[in-house]
Amino acid sequence: QVQLGESGGGLVQPGGSLRLSCAASGSIASISVMGWYRQAPGKQREVVSTITSGGSTNYAVSVKGRFTISIDNAKNTVYLQMNSLKPEDTAVYSCYAFLLIPYGQGYKGYWGQGTQVTVSS
Repeated sequence: QVQLGESGGGLVQPGGSLRLSCAASGSIASISVMGWYRQAPGKQREVVSTITSGGSTNYAVSVKGRFTISIDNAKNTVYLQMNSLKPEDTAVYSCYAFLLIPYGQGYKGYWGQGTQVTVSS
């Protein structure tokens, strides 16, 4: 069984920084893609950033230049460094992982439980 454990959310003032972490644990053969999504109250969930095991990245236009995603394949962990945070970044941030599961189980997707990020003065 695979689980995603997130950490790093919290309350920060506008212009501040936070670093989110998401570690995948359990029976994992390899990582295909990991990423972060967010959902603000009353809004649909949106992709923030994704990264492949090879390091190819994608960012939402709204966060490009402020957020940086990185991956540690040895630790099955993805990080999201968030700088110059704005009130509109306030949301529940959820980690997603698309993983190769061993013993012929193929690729499967997993979600973390979500962590709250609040940007407010």
